[in-house]
Amino acid sequence: MLDQTEGFVTEDGRKIGPVVMEMKNITLRFGGVVAIKDISFDIREGEIRAIIGPNGAGKSSMLNVISGFYHPQEGEVWYKGAKRPAMKPYQVARQGIARTFQNIALFEGMSVLDNVMTGRFRQMTSGFWAQALWKGPAEREEIANREAVERIIDFLEIQHIRKTPVGRLPYGLKKRVELARALAAEPSILLLDEPMAGMNVEEKEDMSRFILDVNDEFGTTIALIEHDMGVVMDLSDRVVVMDYGKKIGDGTPDEVRNNQDVIDAYLGVAHD
Repeated sequence: MLDQTEGFVTEDGRKIGPVVMEMKNITLRFGGVVAIKDISFDIREGEIRAIIGPNGAGKSSMLNVISGFYHPQEGEVWYKGAKRPAMKPYQVARQGIARTFQNIALFEGMSVLDNVMTGRFRQMTSGFWAQALWKGPAEREEIANREAVERIIDFLEIQHIRKTPVGRLPYGLKKRVELARALAAEPSILLLDEPMAGMNVEEKEDMSRFILDVNDEFGTTIALIEHDMGVVMDLSDRVVVMDYGKKIGDGTPDEVRNNQDVIDAYLGVAHD
């Protein structure tokens, strides 16, 4: 069993830190429907933590609990060693938690650059009149935020579309722009809800590379939901498996791959 207060090094040399977030006995109901039933798991600093399961397993509901969109009727969310009170999504964002969505949530009429700039809202501290006059601190803040956004645009290799309205982009590039907007918030934990859904093989390879680079170069802790088991097993340090709102598996990709409950519920029949 891993010590919660200590880190470790993976077989491929990646550094994983202590537990940064804990979900303790989370239960979430919608009327008489139980979406999540008594689930506990943790997320460690610097890791890529996957949440998998069949459709309707409660994965997105769990991500919504983490990001403050839903408040569980039972259980506790602990963040950086302290119990987190019920928070609204913007308050969770202020704690350094950003996310993307299963269904793309971008401003279609705005350019890529302007969409990514909206991710810097948390870093914008100048008041209305200072921004209107655009002098002194407000001007310096604007320049600093634009420089940060341009670095992210370069990092995700979308310079060629930076002035293109998002509504004119193909699906795969829209997903990359949404990732850029989340990164613009400089999160310590990044939540990705099916970042590769609907992508072709080449687009999935690109997105996988960017996720690994974000984790490696920025040191960002990542929790992701993904249905492509090849992607999950290649990217993740640990995997938690949900089925009908319950946790049926939790461990390394190899441990999950060989868990009979997971095989029966989700991965199919085991082969020799």
